[in-house]
Amino acid sequence: MSGERTAGGGPAVGEGAVGEGVAVDDFYGRLKAFEGRAAAVGGEGRDPVNEPMIRHWCEAMGDANPAYPAIAPPTMLQVWTMGGLSGHPAGSARSEAYDELLALLDGAGCTSVVATDCEQEYARPLRPGDQVTFDAVIESVSPRKTTKLGEGHFVTTRMDVRAGGDLVGRHRFRILKYAPARRATAAKGAKRPRPVINRDNAGFWAGVAEHRLLIQRCTGCGALRFPWLPGCGACGCQEWETVEASGAGTVFSYVVMHHPPFPAFDPPYAVGLIELAEGVRMISNITGVRHDEVRIGMTVELEFLRVDADLELPVFRGVVA
Repeated sequence: MSGERTAGGGPAVGEGAVGEGVAVDDFYGRLKAFEGRAAAVGGEGRDPVNEPMIRHWCEAMGDANPAYPAIAPPTMLQVWTMGGLSGHPAGSARSEAYDELLALLDGAGCTSVVATDCEQEYARPLRPGDQVTFDAVIESVSPRKTTKLGEGHFVTTRMDVRAGGDLVGRHRFRILKYAPARRATAAKGAKRPRPVINRDNAGFWAGVAEHRLLIQRCTGCGALRFPWLPGCGACGCQEWETVEASGAGTVFSYVVMHHPPFPAFDPPYAVGLIELAEGVRMISNITGVRHDEVRIGMTVELEFLRVDADLELPVFRGVVA
């Protein structure tokens, strides 16, 4: 790939730069010229297909199919091609053409990126011991699109994955390279969405009104469950009682919300999957710490947040060691 130059040559200019002598169609033509060029050549999986990785995947996904780990789940296709934090071995990095395409978009102001979707095709199962190789091509670049995140272009790459020289699958991966839209701040006076209260969860919200976090317990098998459901997922019994949670918990997982903005919310903010001391998990906001201080395993404590005159919510305050 040495010696390749950005299609069309010259500095990258955004589509809005018509006044600088570059028309919208000219810029998109420069992007289109990358279609069909290599995104990666001679890629090699860092590790052969192996049983430990298959077991970890199946445990994380809750997949107890007895066919695994004798074969790998088909949806693991991309796993065997990923380079990890240290990247791929020498000779299997992405191409100069792909880097030039991204640089051209960066120069046009499309400096942010988000993965949007992927499509996979499977030719045959992968088995422990298979050594994966792959090549990728820039399959398409979309015209300029306007999204809630901002304006930009969708870039789709197609990766052909092989083992022993035979095609085992194809992976199409699509990203949006975009110029971020101006972030909206929380609208003054806007109300947060109201929870949907029905006959199945009314008892939970009645408990919140009393500053009590109530969990259901099946009277048939004793299993605790959350969120509230009309029947037990373990034994099917429809009889239950409530247990008041202690309010102690830890962060099992979390995300930091940046986009899209919603009225009454001021990003960035952390939303956590909280594992309560009783063993069940619930989703809630994490308060009391900055969004970038939240960590998996962090201790949290229940508190009740008065959102407005009509709404109070259970949230969890992070405890920084």
